[in-house]
Amino acid sequence: MKIVVLDRDGVINQDSDDYIKSADELIPIPGSIEAIARLSRAGFTVAVATNQSGLARKLFDEQALSDMHHKLCSMVQDAGGLINCIFYCPHLPDDHCQCRKPKTGLLEKIEKELKSTLAGSFFVGDSLKDIESALAFRCKPILVRTGKGHGTENEILLDKTLSIPIFDDLANAVTQILAWQDAE
Repeated sequence: MKIVVLDRDGVINQDSDDYIKSADELIPIPGSIEAIARLSRAGFTVAVATNQSGLARKLFDEQALSDMHHKLCSMVQDAGGLINCIFYCPHLPDDHCQCRKPKTGLLEKIEKELKSTLAGSFFVGDSLKDIESALAFRCKPILVRTGKGHGTENEILLDKTLSIPIFDDLANAVTQILAWQDAE
């Protein structure tokens, strides 16, 4: 099974320091919905792993998050693709849970749900937490410059031990993922 894991805010949809609190506030980054559909049509299983501490902060509730994810999945379906699963961490950073990235609990849940290993799968994110989670789980991290990506890029470039592919956005990252697949 070919799996791609995507972060949500800043990768698929526009991020906000005020949090995405409703389906109306979930605005796709140009090209991201079509990129997910391209992955799906190429035979990839698409999983989303997202930190959603806005739940613990009481900025939105489970129904609002469900509405956001329903909107996201519907947009991808309308574009001819499928998001196979979405897992989220509802905790605050100080809760020290096992599911909040950079911990790997969300990735463990994805593996269990899909009954397949994520080792060697691509993980597209915009933050150092995404990259660290991917590396800890033996995924192939990819950074996009959207969301928090520009700041993360500077951190990665300073760390000479990291060699992470960096793309302007999810659409460009998916084009390269598909090219790598075709080269195999």
